[in-house]
Amino acid sequence: MYTDSGQALELPSQRGSLSCAFHEKSIPSAAVVMVGGGDGGLDGPAQAIYPTLGEDLSSRGIATLRVDFRVHQFPGDVEEAVHDILVGARYLLHQGYQPVGVLGHSFGGAVVIEAAAREQRLASVVTLASQTVGAQRVVDLAPRPLLLIHGLDDTRLSPDCSKLIYGQASEPKQLVLLKGATHSLRQQREVVRRLVGNWFVDTLILGR
Repeated sequence: MYTDSGQALELPSQRGSLSCAFHEKSIPSAAVVMVGGGDGGLDGPAQAIYPTLGEDLSSRGIATLRVDFRVHQFPGDVEEAVHDILVGARYLLHQGYQPVGVLGHSFGGAVVIEAAAREQRLASVVTLASQTVGAQRVVDLAPRPLLLIHGLDDTRLSPDCSKLIYGQASEPKQLVLLKGATHSLRQQREVVRRLVGNWFVDTLILGR
């Protein structure tokens, strides 16, 4: 079981409303948009790590907006999902949050890469067990930092996916391969929690 202190939020868009959970800050500061895989949802992988990260980052001065994709299907629709991320990110920017980072798992990993390739104001990118389809423009992220995390025991999307994306990306970039972790990364939950939290503090607050 886990607690979720995120506030429910519906964001309108020309393609339909988005269901979100917002860990808001009273004074806008840095923020992160989080998205899951093709099946959507607000909890994320690794035994619902997104609400936990929301609380962690909030305590360290970073707001989080968890966005549920409007379209849940396999294979995922990258174009529709990028639209959703950008709606969330631009909402935060309009509210005065800056800089803004993005975090995505599986299908969502490729989607956050494409979203950041389109929106230069997205300042930091993290992927968890990312697929390669939709991530082709990773080279366009530089000089913004990229962190890729993948489990070495992932049988749904091989760690070779993140290795390939890493090889195509320009610096600054980091690849972390976790022993014993499957696609959900639940076996290394606390490691992922620490890595992601420290990364966004370093790149969105300390690295300004």
